[in-house]
Amino acid sequence: MGCVFCKIIDGKIPSPRVYEDEKTIIIRDLHPQAKHHFLVIPKKHIVSLNELFTDSAEGRAVVGDLYSAAHALVEKENLANSGFRSVINTGSDGGQSVFHLHLHILGGEKLQGTFA
Repeated sequence: MGCVFCKIIDGKIPSPRVYEDEKTIIIRDLHPQAKHHFLVIPKKHIVSLNELFTDSAEGRAVVGDLYSAAHALVEKENLANSGFRSVINTGSDGGQSVFHLHLHILGGEKLQGTFA
């Protein structure tokens, strides 16, 4: 499999883990868009949110796992008080560049732009 995140999960590509549990890992983004930019990645290869929509029970569980890990990270990195942004890009037009589902957590500074 050519997925870079699967290779990181399997240890074939070294990448320091900021957090890990039985279902997810969290690493720092190589091209940060904020002072703190983390990627929350499920250990199971899932291409995108679109793949989860076919099985809503699994989808809810996976998204819950991602946000549970993100919560642990936010607490560990003290991002809760100042605020942070969580983003899942889906598909090429949605900005997804690695086709393994992942959640971006950005913070540590006032972020530009707003979403309404």
